[in-house]
Amino acid sequence: MLQNIRERLTGRVALVILGAIALSFIFVGGASFTTIGSSYVAKVDGSDISISQFESAYRSQLQSNPQLASLPLEFRIQLRKNIVEQLIQQQVIDNYLEELGFAISDDQLIEAIHQFPEFHSEGRFDKEIYLSYLESIAMTPATFEVSLKDNLRRSQLQRAIRGSTIVAPSAYRRYLNLAFEIRNVSISEITPESVATQINVTENMIINSYNENSTDYFLPESVDFDYIEINRNAVSFDLQVTEKQLMDYYLINQNRFMQDEQRRAQHILILFSDNEFEAEDTAIKLLERINLGESFSELAGKFSQDSATSDNEGDLGSLTLMQLPEALGEAVFSMKPGEIKGPIKGDFGFHLVRLNEILKSGPLPYEQVRNSLLSEMQEKQGEQLYLDLKRKLTDALFDATNIQQLADAFGGDVISVKDFKREDADPFYGNELAADLIFDPKLLDSLSSSNKPQLTDIIELDIDRTIVVSVFNHSIASRDSLENVKNQIIASLTQEQSDSLMAANSQKILQAVREGSEFETAALKVGAEITPSSPFIRNDQSIDQSLLETIFDTAKPVYGNPTFGSTPNSNGGYTVFRLDSVIAGQPELIPLSDRDNGRLEISNKTGLNDFIALVQALREKAEVKINEDVLAADGIF
Repeated sequence: MLQNIRERLTGRVALVILGAIALSFIFVGGASFTTIGSSYVAKVDGSDISISQFESAYRSQLQSNPQLASLPLEFRIQLRKNIVEQLIQQQVIDNYLEELGFAISDDQLIEAIHQFPEFHSEGRFDKEIYLSYLESIAMTPATFEVSLKDNLRRSQLQRAIRGSTIVAPSAYRRYLNLAFEIRNVSISEITPESVATQINVTENMIINSYNENSTDYFLPESVDFDYIEINRNAVSFDLQVTEKQLMDYYLINQNRFMQDEQRRAQHILILFSDNEFEAEDTAIKLLERINLGESFSELAGKFSQDSATSDNEGDLGSLTLMQLPEALGEAVFSMKPGEIKGPIKGDFGFHLVRLNEILKSGPLPYEQVRNSLLSEMQEKQGEQLYLDLKRKLTDALFDATNIQQLADAFGGDVISVKDFKREDADPFYGNELAADLIFDPKLLDSLSSSNKPQLTDIIELDIDRTIVVSVFNHSIASRDSLENVKNQIIASLTQEQSDSLMAANSQKILQAVREGSEFETAALKVGAEITPSSPFIRNDQSIDQSLLETIFDTAKPVYGNPTFGSTPNSNGGYTVFRLDSVIAGQPELIPLSDRDNGRLEISNKTGLNDFIALVQALREKAEVKINEDVLAADGIF
C-alpha cells in the first residue's frame, strides 16, 4: 500500500513535514540503551514501545538541546519518564483507533502532503527530492509514510472529538452575556507621592534592619582568576584546505560516495476509478496511439491522472530500483532508452512507461560532494590540531609556574575574570566540574599560604572546550558592611512604610464609605487621585490588568447599591474603586460572524478538553508495564 503512495507522491519533503511527524517524539535525547538487554521500554495492553522508538525520541531532543547532556542523573531520569509517558499516551490512542477501525486512506495521506507549498519545486511536487531527502536523514519512505499516517490518524481523532462538541444556544448566550459585560467603575488611586511626606526612616531603624536581616546582605564566596582555553570549533574554523587537497581526498574516498544505477522515465497513469476494466482499456488505447506515432509527452500531459506529474509531461525524475513499486520497478529496470511498456498494473491504476535515460552507478560528481568534503576535512584536521594543542598544554603544565608560560607554549590568550561565584554561569556555562576545581579547598589553601597564583589541572568543559585556570585572589563568604548596604536598607524601609501607609489609606476610604461618606469625599481626604465613573470590558487594555481582574471578580451591585474593592497596582500604588453598575453583554449587538467564530472557538476548547480527558481515561484503563532499567540506566551520555 505504501509503495502505491510513492507511486503517486512526487514531493519535496522539507523539514516542516518531519517537524509535524516528530511533534510527539521530541523530548530528550542522545544515548544508546540497546545494551540494557531488553527490546522494549514499555508494554501497553500487550503492544510494545520499542527501545528504538525511545532512543529516537531521546536522541532527537539532545540534538536540539545539547546542554541537556550535562544534567544530573536524577533530572535525566525524570526526563526519560516524561518521554516514556508521552509514548505510552500515544500507544493507548493508537490501540483505541485500531479497535475502532479508524484509518487514513492513501488518498488522504497524499492530499495532506500535497497541501504544503513548501514541498513544491517550481510549483509541483518533485519525487526525486522527496526520496533524496529521506535518504539524507537515513529514513526509508516506508518509515516516513507510516509515521505521517499515524500522526494524521491521531489528529483526525482529535478533530472528530472537537467537531462532535455542541454548544447549546442558551449556554452560549450566557457566555456572551459575561464575555461582553460592561462594568461602570469610579477609581481613586493612592500614589507613593501622596504618602512620601509621612515616611520617616531613622538611623536606629537602619541599624536594626541590618542586624535582624544579616542573611540579606551576605556576600558569597568568590575568586578572581585568569584562564586559557582551547576551542575545537575555533581551531577548525581557521583551517585552510586547498582544492588539490580536497580533490585528493575525494579520489581516495570515492567508494564512500557511490550511487546506485538510476533510470529517468515518464509515465501515464490511468486510475481504476469505479471500473478497472475500463481503466485498462483506456490505457491500451493510449498505448496504441503512441505506437502509431503520437507523442508520449503530449498524451501524458493530456490524459495522465497523476496530477503531480501530468503538468510536466509525466516526468518521474531519476529513480533507483528500490524507490519504485515492485511491478513498476521491474518494468523500468528491464527497459532500454526510448522503449515504452504497459499497461502495468499498480494498486491505484494502470501505467504506461517510457524510459528516457539510464544513469550508470558510480561515484557522485566532485562538485556535488565538495562542501561536505570540505567540512569533513576541516573537522578531521581540526580534531587533530585540537588534540595536539591539548598535548602541548598538558606537557607545558608540568613545568609552568604561571598562566602566561602556558599561553606562550601554545600561542593562546590569557583571559581574566573578576568576582566569579560558584553559581555564575559565565564564562563556563555553569559547568559544575569547573566550579569544583576552581573552588577546590586544597587549591585555595595553597593560594592563601603561598600568596601566589595557583594553577588548576586541565579542565575539559565539554568535547569541544578545554581550559586551565590560574586563581590569584579568593574572597571568603562574608557579611557586607553596613556602609555598603545602607542605601539598600533605606530604600527597603522606605518601600515598606510607603506600602503600609497606602494600604492604610485604602482601608480608610473603604471604612468611610461604609459609614456613609461619599466615595469622592473619602478619597480626597487621603490625597487620592480620582477618575470619574467609566465603562470597562473584560479585555480592556486601557487600565492596569490586575485592577481589571479585581474589578470583574467583585460582586455586582445589589438593588442599586454600589460595591467597593481595592488592590495594589502596577504603578507601585494602591487603587480603591467603586463598582457602580453592571450591564450584561448583548449578543444581538455583536456581528454574526464574530458570534459564529466565538462559538467555534468555545467548541474547539471544549473538544480539546474532551480529547485530553479521553486520553487520560484510556491511560488509566490500560495495562501498562514500564521497563525500569531504561529509566535508571546511567553512563549513557
